[in-house]
Amino acid sequence: MRVDEFDFTLPDDLVALHPAVPRDSARMLVVNPTTELQDRSVSELTDFLTENDVLVVNNTKVLPAELVGTRTRGEAVAKISVNLHKRVDPQQWRAFARPAKKLAIGDQVEFLREGVDPLRAEVVEKADAGEVQLKFAEKGAELDEAIKARGAMPLPPYIGAKRDHEDQDDTDYQTIYAKHDGAVAAPTAGLHFTDSLLEAIRAKGVKIEEVTLHVGAGTFLPVKVDDTEDHKMHAEWGEITSSTIDIIKEAKAKGGRVIAVGTTSLRLLESASMDGELKPFCGETDIFITPGYQFNAVDVLMTNFHLPKSTLFMLVSAFSGFETMQKAYKHAIDSKYRFYSFGDASLLFRADLPAKD
Repeated sequence: MRVDEFDFTLPDDLVALHPAVPRDSARMLVVNPTTELQDRSVSELTDFLTENDVLVVNNTKVLPAELVGTRTRGEAVAKISVNLHKRVDPQQWRAFARPAKKLAIGDQVEFLREGVDPLRAEVVEKADAGEVQLKFAEKGAELDEAIKARGAMPLPPYIGAKRDHEDQDDTDYQTIYAKHDGAVAAPTAGLHFTDSLLEAIRAKGVKIEEVTLHVGAGTFLPVKVDDTEDHKMHAEWGEITSSTIDIIKEAKAKGGRVIAVGTTSLRLLESASMDGELKPFCGETDIFITPGYQFNAVDVLMTNFHLPKSTLFMLVSAFSGFETMQKAYKHAIDSKYRFYSFGDASLLFRADLPAKD
């Protein structure tokens, strides 16, 4: 399909710069292709869940992966900022650098923060679109702690361009069930959950299972091609354990559904079921879902509202139907739903699987 078919006009004032408080007070648009749109609240999510359903959340933890430093060549000093987006090995990361033209292979960069020693890295590779590969002096857990001590929470560009980083972002841009360091962007649908909402979900007989997909900064990259067939996704590392697979299969056998919290959980579940059968998964995925894709694992998707012409808007159009999502987004804009990472939620039902009463 042509990428411009996924375009729409979004008023600038609908881009949320802060989350709803409390988290589950955010609005939730319920989109079932066979019924009318419903304006609800995230706190009412349990109304749409039934016993034996499985809610699948992504427990990745966002690293403070935005680093600022200097590159020195003799007397020439340049200020450099980077967003780490993919771990290559215990000592190396891929990153988007600004301005990348100031960097060359072999350059040394010192990342600074008041009160701690500089974190040093060497540029070992340069790629397109401002991407570089950095080799740090530290490695493994020592490097993770060094990044945490010097980095800032990597707010999405559509937020960072409008306001400065705030201390509250360190909490707001992290799910309450985050466990495993590795993401450089939050699985934002999960930001809506509170302890009380999770308790209410369990009380209804719904199992909550965790998977891990370390979200990369590639999720923010624009689609620069004219046709979806020409777009290449950035790969991200993920894992689904055999115990989670067993619980999902048992639930399915009892008539339960899989509700994916976020497009990250959905993409990992679908990557684990490419041959039609859900299996344990550990590795990288660059799955790109567009209309026409046959879903194998996920029945319901909870997700935020996405960018025009983005791979994620293409994904939700594949899930609930292109025309359905066009109408849903028009309704969301007309009704002044809040968009993007700190915005409101939508609960989407598959076009070929009507919602249960």
